[in-house]
Amino acid sequence: MPPKLLLYQPRCAFFTMPLGPLAVASAADRERVRPMIIDGRLEADPMAAIEPHLDEAICFGVSVLTGAPIDEALMISRRVKAHRPDLPVVWGGWHPSLFPLEVLAEADCVDVVVRGQGERSMQDLIGCFAKGGDLFGVAGIAFRENGEPRMTATRPLEPYERLPAADYSLLPVERYFTLKKRRQLDYVTSIGCHYRCRFCADPAVFNRQRSAIPLDRVVAELSELAGRHGVDDVNFQDETFFSSRRWTVELATKLIDRGAPFTWAATMRADQGARLTDDDFRLLARSGLRKLLIGVESGSPSMLEVLGKDIALDEIETVAERCRDHKIAATCPFIFGIPGEDAADVEASLRLALRLKSMSWKNTTPFFFYKPYPGSEISDQIVADGHQLPRTLEEWSRFDYVTTSSPWVDETTIRRIRMAAFFSQLGWGRPRWWASPIQALARWRCRSGRFNLPVEKALVERLRPQPPLV
Repeated sequence: MPPKLLLYQPRCAFFTMPLGPLAVASAADRERVRPMIIDGRLEADPMAAIEPHLDEAICFGVSVLTGAPIDEALMISRRVKAHRPDLPVVWGGWHPSLFPLEVLAEADCVDVVVRGQGERSMQDLIGCFAKGGDLFGVAGIAFRENGEPRMTATRPLEPYERLPAADYSLLPVERYFTLKKRRQLDYVTSIGCHYRCRFCADPAVFNRQRSAIPLDRVVAELSELAGRHGVDDVNFQDETFFSSRRWTVELATKLIDRGAPFTWAATMRADQGARLTDDDFRLLARSGLRKLLIGVESGSPSMLEVLGKDIALDEIETVAERCRDHKIAATCPFIFGIPGEDAADVEASLRLALRLKSMSWKNTTPFFFYKPYPGSEISDQIVADGHQLPRTLEEWSRFDYVTTSSPWVDETTIRRIRMAAFFSQLGWGRPRWWASPIQALARWRCRSGRFNLPVEKALVERLRPQPPLV
């Protein structure tokens, strides 16, 4: 019987299905290994779930995001090594892809790092682990040679159509439905992104390349998965789902023709949406599109330029209006505290956020404060200017990119942004007759910018504690 390929998803604050480990497991040769995914978010004692399988494993792979998952990934990796010192531990995911040599230099419990796309790299690694091959022959990894971290050649992006379909039988799909409180399937049709956003690490990892699954395959896979699992919603996890107008319009048409039993949500850039016609949006809504995540980031043209967004304010307005007209919810995140941002930029963002929120109670405008994400162009620039990023894995484990403060924003401005976030959500939330007076007052505060003596805020928070807004 082949050995097990053990893949682990560390705990984190959301319940998106572990699509990275799933892709690696699905691409594994079943004649050589038996893939198995263990998700720490589903286990009361993750190590107790892992230990029974270690003696049968050929390696132990961990998918690691920057932030709190690092701490657990280290803890689990050390315990795996203590149980089986000879078992290769492989880290992949965003953080190891950005800092492969640093991870190896600090974490002696990690033997190999996979950089970027991992399906083929892991297959080659399994061959080396089984036969004692030379790791220098495996592209897209880093490892130690005589105690020193070494990096192999970069692996070209594998065309997505050459990779096998995700095998959802490797996941306890029903448990994710329970945690999500809906029968929502996470699915991805592409990898990478062509765009140049200067606050994003994707260009550093995938070099602005993108590869997608053919349309007919997407429709066939989703139809099969929906029938098998009773899916009522699909959350497309692509970074740029609407990269091709023709592709997405044809997808909507095929979903309608098949009578797809699910709604769906996806990401969209404002310029992509502005290129779609009103008829296109009508078709998308008919196909089940219920929600779009539109990366607005700022209402200031100068800050959009700093961020490298390559979108215009009129494009944002156009997309939001079409979402409103076709009853599609729009989530439009904003980033405050961008280096170089001034008071006028902040006010421009607040005005646009309130305008977008006021279009529909379904809309949300989450506010975030800028935190330099590793590997991004802006991050590299501010480091060159003297800003200190975390230097150790322990420090990176405390990195919070959903932070509530920023060294580039003063406390008075932070308080104002928080007030705007609270009152815009209250004022333009779901209409309720019994709350109409307090909602009207909240809208007045937002329009006038007067947030002093917010007694109704204290009352609402006492009666109904709110989740964090920023």
